[in-house]
Amino acid sequence: MTEYFRPLVQMGPSRPEEALTLAGGRGWFTHVEVLSRVATARVIPVTEMPPDVAVRLTTPRPAIAGLTMDRPRIMGILNTTPDSFSDGGDHADLANAVSAGLRMAQSGADIIDIGGESTRPGASFVPVEVEINRTAPTIQALRAAGMGLPISIDTRKAEVAQAAVAMGANLVNDVSGFTFDPALGPFCQKHSLAVCVMHAQGDPATMHLNPSYSNVLLDVYDMLEQQISSLEAVGIPRGAILADPGIGFGKTLDHNLALLARISLFHMLGTPLLLGASRKKFIGTIGTAPEAKDRTPGSIAVALAGLAQGVQMVRVHDVSETRQAIALWHAAYFGDIL
Repeated sequence: MTEYFRPLVQMGPSRPEEALTLAGGRGWFTHVEVLSRVATARVIPVTEMPPDVAVRLTTPRPAIAGLTMDRPRIMGILNTTPDSFSDGGDHADLANAVSAGLRMAQSGADIIDIGGESTRPGASFVPVEVEINRTAPTIQALRAAGMGLPISIDTRKAEVAQAAVAMGANLVNDVSGFTFDPALGPFCQKHSLAVCVMHAQGDPATMHLNPSYSNVLLDVYDMLEQQISSLEAVGIPRGAILADPGIGFGKTLDHNLALLARISLFHMLGTPLLLGASRKKFIGTIGTAPEAKDRTPGSIAVALAGLAQGVQMVRVHDVSETRQAIALWHAAYFGDIL
């Protein structure tokens, strides 16, 4: 691809006649930024962009795991690990994990993301059996307790996904972008599962060691487009795919900020976008919050900035606080109640 088109997203109750609706949501745009590896960025009106790009940017996104994509969605993080960077050990006990998941549902989460392998920088590989024992019983217990929300399994491994789906998971969230286990994509296709494709440079054990890019924004875009196309080739429709640029996964602070500032570029993938920046290190660096659990205000600020660029789903630790912030963000922008 030689040119990339980023919608300059706007929000609000009034819009010009020529404005196009972004992805079937409440955002709109009249201009796009044209990006290239060889030329200076420029801004053009929507009437000058290629027709196929207009289709990608404006086509309403289908529901993912039963959730419509016409309003902001919250994915609650439930790590059943002893060593995750923010909440390691908090939910390693089954009863604590189930209580936390039910609280997230009551607090306004739209989907619960359950993971049994830490993906913090420097984390060690977790054997399949251990990861299954951390996740499948939690999913089973949540369903038994009446959890009706969609449940996502955060894993790179087909066997872990298989066990999770057997217990009631609806979506597979793979931080490797389906590059780790070649059996995972076909498994998701066979069971008609929604998937989330995330970008990461390297694996959790090594991704923090001097990450580098030619152009981080366009490199990440190209990788996601390639992996989405690969999943389409095995029979998973683009309409069943979420795309996540992978903030913090093999990226420096400057890389993260470059992605956040122009995250609306990824609408050109033709999929809903997921933003997972909750409590990450760069938030603590900029916001002077060394402890991960003190980064809620900064995490909410980043989530709202993503929503302002049309991101459809945010992955967060602090569900209640984020839900309140989104409700007031929406009310202030649109003059109505979400």
